Parts: sequence; C-alpha cells; structure tokens
Amino acid sequence: MQNVAVLVGSLRRDSINLRFAKALEKLAESKLKFTYLDIGSLPHYNDDLWANPPESVLTLKRQIAAADGVLFVTPEYMRDIPGVLTNAIYWAARPYGKSAWNGKPGAIVGTSPGVIGTAAAQVHLRSLLSTINVTLMGEPQVYFQTKPGLIDDSFTVTDEGSRAFLQGWVDKFSAWIDRHGEERQQAAAE
Repeated sequence: MQNVAVLVGSLRRDSINLRFAKALEKLAESKLKFTYLDIGSLPHYNDDLWANPPESVLTLKRQIAAADGVLFVTPEYMRDIPGVLTNAIYWAARPYGKSAWNGKPGAIVGTSPGVIGTAAAQVHLRSLLSTINVTLMGEPQVYFQTKPGLIDDSFTVTDEGSRAFLQGWVDKFSAWIDRHGEERQQAAAE
C-alpha cells in the first residue's frame, strides 16, 4: 500500500476540502494510505529560522520525504491558493538543495460550492509545484462542486456518477505513484 502525504489547504474543522479528502481516502482504502500533514502549526516562512528549525518544519519535511506520493487538496481563496498551503510548500522546499518535494509524484484536487470548483487556485498551485519539481498528474483534473448531501457523514460519495469518476481518479493516481516511484528508485540506484 502506498503512503500519500495529504496537505489540505483549509484549517477549518468543518472544511469541505477536508471532507472531500476523507471521501477520496475512503475510495482509496485498498490502495493508498493517507497521512494528513499538520500545516497549521508551521510558523510563517522565515529563512532565519533554519539556524534552529522548528520541530513542526522538520516533521513536515520527514513526512513528505517518507511518502510515496503527495496530494494537495486546495480550497480557493479569492481565486488563489490559501496562504497556509503556500507556507507549507515553502518550508518543505528549503533550504536550497534539500527540497522534500524533488521528483515526488503528486496530484491536485479541490472542491467548492461554485461550478468551477477550485480551478483558478489549482492553476496557480500547478505553476508553483512545477518550479519545485513535483511530478504532477495531469489528467483527470478534479474541480469538484460540493452540493449538500453529496458526501455523507461516513464520507461516502452518494451520487453514483460522481463516485465512479472519483474512483477512476483514485485508480489513476495510484498508478501514477507506482509509475513515478519506480522511476525514482531506478534513478537512486544508478
């Protein structure tokens, strides 16, 4: 079973993006083990802190490095990425030459009540992640519109068509991690 480091860009207890991540986790339970990273305890990025890095930063970097893949579950704040998610990305990418992201297979999803889901935020996030060498899965893209009752209290997707689409996404993400994990192992062995 592959270990996936999950970064949810919303800290709200009742976050619809956390709920969405839990629904994906349920669909993936036979293939992927989700580890939710605590990005809310990270200090604001400050290069001076590398002299004595906070334990929350070191834990984040260790969890990402140990993961087989990474999943970014982002809300959209004013057509952009939440600051807390950007902050976590900065911390794990530094110090220079010691990025935990380098070559890590990853994917981006998100949900909102709007019909375009989190498309604008995902475009910005995709651009940022390409600069730190996260190997992003391109298709299928998931801009999920949340509607009341679509994900029940046990994190089951209640609509059959949505569930089938998301199960297909989970299967492709698992295959993406397999494929790029093998490439990373081969490169490390050379």
